This record gives sequence, structure tokens and C-alpha cells, in this order.
Amino acid sequence: MTVPVITVDGPSGSGKGTVSRAIARQLGWRMLDSGALYRLTALAAEDAGLDPDTDRQAIAALAARLQVEFLSDENNNEIIELNGRDVTQRVRAESTGDMASRCAVIPEVRASLVDLQHAFRRVPGLVADGRDMGTVIFPDAPLKIFLTASVAERTERRFKQLGELGISANIDRIYSEIAARDERDRTRSESPLVPAADAVELDSTGKPVQQVIAEVMDLVDQHGLKETA
Repeated sequence: MTVPVITVDGPSGSGKGTVSRAIARQLGWRMLDSGALYRLTALAAEDAGLDPDTDRQAIAALAARLQVEFLSDENNNEIIELNGRDVTQRVRAESTGDMASRCAVIPEVRASLVDLQHAFRRVPGLVADGRDMGTVIFPDAPLKIFLTASVAERTERRFKQLGELGISANIDRIYSEIAARDERDRTRSESPLVPAADAVELDSTGKPVQQVIAEVMDLVDQHGLKETA
């Protein structure tokens, strides 16, 4: 039987990561944070002194060799390791997100990461969080969610998240970077940020995260996916 997948796509700050982790925990499924893979590629490129504008092939080759681990501590807090090093805070830095978006427009980089993403599809199931999970990576997923929120709300969420991580940030700069990233993601030629034709679109603006999680779990139930968990 094909391993079931729930895809949760949407722009940065829409809450898809938080929602995806909660759904994966409730179902006992694996979790794929595809956005983190691009951020990890960006970190690896940065460490190697590579520029997305001039070193496209080198970054693609580097992406194909990524050694990534998604772990949790005793309090279920996220830990991300790259080549055996804890890079959790670096991965979530705003500058890394901007670099990741620049790397993500390189077709060769996206192609290099496809096999790695497919490898996360293991029993009993997978919740895949990203921007093209339902349109490109797992087009046969039985349930596809497209989660969004206003730019203003996503800016506030990101600012708060960075503060909780102890990372200083400028809220006006975050707003500008999110808006620019949205435009870049929507207009790129390779795997643009758009809902899959059969995706369920949810707007999380003004909603508590538990309400959004409940709405998604209702959809999981309606699609009979709880029975596979």
C-alpha cells in the first residue's frame, strides 16, 4: 500500500510548521520540514563561501550531499543537525531564510533535493510541510492543505518567534523580507508557490493555532486518514 502523505503548503509565517508538527504528533507519523532543507542548503552554501547568483551548480552539488537529522530534545523542542552539528538557531535566522529563498529559485538545487524529500515517505505516514509539497513532490497525496495568513500577521508571528529564540530582529525589515520572499516564491519559473488544484485552502489570520489544528484534523478524519495512523 502506498504510504499516505498529508501536504501542508503555504508562505512563510502562515503557521504550517507548527500545524504540521502537531498533526504528525497526533497521528504518530513522520515529519518533513522541506523549507528547512533549503535553509540547510543555504547554511552549507554560506559556510562554503558560495553565492546563489554565481555558484548555482556548486550549490546544487552541495545540496545533493546534505547529511540532515530532524531530532527533538526531552521537551519535544526541535533540533536540526547538519553534518553532525546543531544548527537549529542558525536555520531559523531571518538572514538564512532570505538566502534559502535565493537558493530555492535555482532549478538544479530543487532537483537535487527531490530524492531526499521522497526518502522521508515511510510507514506509517508522512506530514510534509513546504511550498510545493502538494504540487510537485507528493502530487498523489490524499490530503493537501494550503495554509496562508496576511503579511502583517505573519510578520508579527515571525518577530515573536525570533524573540523567543533570543534572536534580535527589526519588524519593518521582517515585513519587507516576507513580502519580497512571497513575490519571489510566487513568480519563480520552477515550482512557484501556488495551491494544488485539489488543495483545501485555509486562512489562519486571526485564528488561534489550536483552532487551525482542529480544522486540519477534521479534514484528516473526513479523508479517512486517521484509520491508517
